[in-house]
Amino acid sequence: MKNILFTLPSPCWLLDEEKLQKNLELISNIKHQSGAKILLALKGYALWKSFPLIKPYLDGCCASGLHEAKLAAETFSKEVHTYSPAFKEEEIEEIATISHHLVFNSPAQFHRFSTQAKKVNPQLSLGLRVNPEYSESPKEIYNPCGLYSRLGTTLENIDESVLQLCDGLHFHALCEQDSDALENVLKNFEAKFGSYIPQMKWINFGGGHHITREGYDTQKLIKLIKDFKVKYDVDVYLEPGEAIGWETGTLITTVLDIVHNGMDIAILDSSAEAHMPDTIIMPYRADVRGAGNAEEKAHTYRLAGNTCLAGDIMGDYSFDALLNIGDKVIFEDQMHYTMVKATTFNGVKLPSIAIQRKDGSVEVVREFGYEDFKNRLS
Repeated sequence: MKNILFTLPSPCWLLDEEKLQKNLELISNIKHQSGAKILLALKGYALWKSFPLIKPYLDGCCASGLHEAKLAAETFSKEVHTYSPAFKEEEIEEIATISHHLVFNSPAQFHRFSTQAKKVNPQLSLGLRVNPEYSESPKEIYNPCGLYSRLGTTLENIDESVLQLCDGLHFHALCEQDSDALENVLKNFEAKFGSYIPQMKWINFGGGHHITREGYDTQKLIKLIKDFKVKYDVDVYLEPGEAIGWETGTLITTVLDIVHNGMDIAILDSSAEAHMPDTIIMPYRADVRGAGNAEEKAHTYRLAGNTCLAGDIMGDYSFDALLNIGDKVIFEDQMHYTMVKATTFNGVKLPSIAIQRKDGSVEVVREFGYEDFKNRLS
């Protein structure tokens, strides 16, 4: 592995196919035991060069708008479920044409677009996203059921004429959580919307299910799904994104310089702001291979990005040996919610993308350069 690191461009995302397949096998087992249908949430993981490995295990993709729906239709070629907080008039017909399920966020959007959508695609299954007004989300920024949330229709704002035209209901209330949290969300969902469920063909439990995390109670998840399907005689969908890419790859970076201002600061050829924004937004602390917390090991450094943003900082880490210019710093678990959010802020080059195949070979599937930066602008 050490030799591979120095042959790859830097910075570089490196996907490990063996780890990805392990996640997929676990998810597929849950799918078959529970009877649920499971979709890949493109908002969390959209590395389409890996879709040939993923496709046999899942039922399709869920999209957040036209571009993701097109990507799903072109590169995954199975079910496409599209939901957006608000659809645009000029996009709705194309979205409807390539989607299998179309989920509206509000009764107003349903009234505005459902007839038009069904006209262009009579086979389209229509749904409404509802807000169970309950979540155990660990961070308010990721809480779709928080105060004044725009995501989903509350019971108070339900239009029963819309529900008569719906095939299904969708809710999403989890964020990196276990099946215990799902159980509590389901209780609130049923308490509020239970009278409408029997008339539906499907219920979508949304995403945020941390299925592939060590310690996740998969048997409880299977039981919750099976019990719900028996009780209501509906299809159940799940939409994991993070769980697909969980711990399947890294972001490999290089030390460009080391400066001292009260502490040693290693400037990397990557950026928290541009390449790992959740380290700032959420925030969360990424694991670094071979590193510990500050002062835990002999040599402590602040790892920082190569942009002019003062807060472009990955965090403080300690290492057994001194860092030197040219050393590799490897951030673990960087496949989900990284490349889908990455930008070229400050003109910083996007990381290349490489895949370590199951046979051990490594293929660089994409490199980015000046034209990628220039063509985003005008």
